[in-house]
Amino acid sequence: MQQNLRRHALVSLVTLGALAFSPLGHTQTAAPVKAVASFSILGDLVRQVGGGRVSVDVLVGPGADAHVFQPTPSHAKQVAQAQVVFANGLGFEGWMQRLLDTAGYKGKPVLVSQGIKHLQAEEHDHGHHGHSEADPHAWQSVPNVVAYVVNIAKGLCAADAAGCDVYKKNAEAYTGQLQALDAEIKAGWAAIPAAQRKLITSHDAFGYYAKTYGVKFMAPQGVSTDSEASAKGVAQLVRQIKKENIKALFVESISDPRLIEQIGRETGVKPAGELFADSLSDASGPAASYVALMRSNTQAMTRAILGH
Repeated sequence: MQQNLRRHALVSLVTLGALAFSPLGHTQTAAPVKAVASFSILGDLVRQVGGGRVSVDVLVGPGADAHVFQPTPSHAKQVAQAQVVFANGLGFEGWMQRLLDTAGYKGKPVLVSQGIKHLQAEEHDHGHHGHSEADPHAWQSVPNVVAYVVNIAKGLCAADAAGCDVYKKNAEAYTGQLQALDAEIKAGWAAIPAAQRKLITSHDAFGYYAKTYGVKFMAPQGVSTDSEASAKGVAQLVRQIKKENIKALFVESISDPRLIEQIGRETGVKPAGELFADSLSDASGPAASYVALMRSNTQAMTRAILGH
């Protein structure tokens, strides 16, 4: 009797073991979908939509500058192993196609800015060259990121049809957070008269924010941190700061602060702190997620203008 019970228990264990390695068992404990995102802000968005079903590698990590990024063989390896690659598009990742070719990646990257009405650099340009280029910083407007989220969910559904309902639910929940964030940013600016909403930043990264939230930004550099600030452009900016009595001067987290510090010395305006344009902060910083980044930037800018 006892021997029969032992035999029965052994058969049950063997059956369970077989199930664990069967296709049914495999789908229940499937490995996460391997995704690659081009830069840290996009990585956060993909994680929000993907949740636990997706493992996200980020090529240009927090604190690094995607404009001047140089991929390494380890980045090519990450891309080669990816089931889906996400990029911003709009010319932001000038290095992406070379990296895809090097990695032998057969698919097309999901361009999350697809369908967004993009700005040309000239629409908010201040004497920079490269007037015909698109401004790639579309994520600086929260309604645009709502569109990014739709594109991310579609890209994940295409890579992992079994998880599509999960991705759609995650996207819907995150969209609710984004809509609340958008309302919060608008409320933050509502207390400041339109004529006073003027700031200086390192490079021209806030055109979409300017258009959505009614703020005027001026910058010595163009839409890429790789562009050179001209002496004439800087002198013009210094004159404008003095003439319009602009008090909010910011360094960006990824930019060399020396130019902004020079402008501060020439105008007598002390830099008011740091903004996050193209990159998240590290986990302990004020911009560890997209929502935190937009909230931190808005609070810093409105406080500087109000003189708090």
